[in-house]
Amino acid sequence: MTRALAVGRKEFRQIRRDRRTLLILAFVPAFFLLLYGYALNFDIRHIALAVEDRDGTAESRSVVSAFVNSSYFDLVGAVYSPREAERMLDRNDARAVLVIPEGFGRHVQRRETAPLQVIISGDNANTATTVMAYAGSIIRGISSSIDADMQVDVPPAIAVEPRIWYNPELRSTLFLVPGLIAYIAMITAVASTALSIVREKEMGTMEQVHMAPIATISFIVGKTIPYFIISLGSSALIILASMVLFDLPMHGDWIALLVAVSLFLIGALATGLLISTIADTQQIAFQAALLISLLPTIMLSGFIFPIASMPRALQLVTTVVPARYFLIALRGIVLKGAPLSHLVAPLVALAIYAGAMLALSSLRLAKMRA
Repeated sequence: MTRALAVGRKEFRQIRRDRRTLLILAFVPAFFLLLYGYALNFDIRHIALAVEDRDGTAESRSVVSAFVNSSYFDLVGAVYSPREAERMLDRNDARAVLVIPEGFGRHVQRRETAPLQVIISGDNANTATTVMAYAGSIIRGISSSIDADMQVDVPPAIAVEPRIWYNPELRSTLFLVPGLIAYIAMITAVASTALSIVREKEMGTMEQVHMAPIATISFIVGKTIPYFIISLGSSALIILASMVLFDLPMHGDWIALLVAVSLFLIGALATGLLISTIADTQQIAFQAALLISLLPTIMLSGFIFPIASMPRALQLVTTVVPARYFLIALRGIVLKGAPLSHLVAPLVALAIYAGAMLALSSLRLAKMRA
């Protein structure tokens, strides 16, 4: 351990002199958090709405007011024919058109079924699905309000009272920010250590390391210690910033969070060390680090795309992506308040991945020194 700490002190001095590494570890995480935290948002607001009101009654105007006052829709204009409505949708001047037919008010007053039509642009399927859900919710609210005003009390055949746990407002931020934390921590940790041994090769000091009386495992641990401390501090700042900027809750235990983050970072740092034992230049090491950490964390971890919806072959590939297990643990701790006893499976998977990467890095380095 004494020799590992000596290597760690040397690496700290090297990091102080290497401004590029300091830039990666200090400023890139904050930049990514601000950029992606504000840019990625599945909550759709300010949907451009055009209205074709063929009735012109108080009842039809109340429907338009309900849409506009919902905070989801912005009234961008009135149209007076189907051709005008089609033109606005074609030009993307409107994403939806509310059509109120003649006689709407009369049907409402007679307590008859009053038809409404909402035309939605389907060029973006996800947005169209969300807009359709918003419109349906607003129309159901209008119907309930009309029944209450007319003192109509018809009990439904089946009553549903949904309750949403952990994210009752369905804010996409609470879904995305944990993924961003995993993404930023992974990419910075892997990139930082991916350059460490390659730097020794390029500077010509690797031969001195081979001749030094330092065991391979001591050298690996010594190389990992400084980057682990810096990455842990950076991750803590990212989590605190997420709580301040994006209202990320903390329902769980800080010790459990520390354990999950530490295991994830050790695995990420060991992955970077493995890359550095294979690559010959810092440029190749950096590109390999981005490829290995960027794509799997975004595409195959459940960060954005649900794993259950993927083909079976890809689901099997995700079992070796550490961010998958870290996201389960992180969301369980901060959103659900789950104790460590409920997170044994993802934490054990992270520990296995970290151990495997450290072992492979040691074997590769031992082979280089042989």
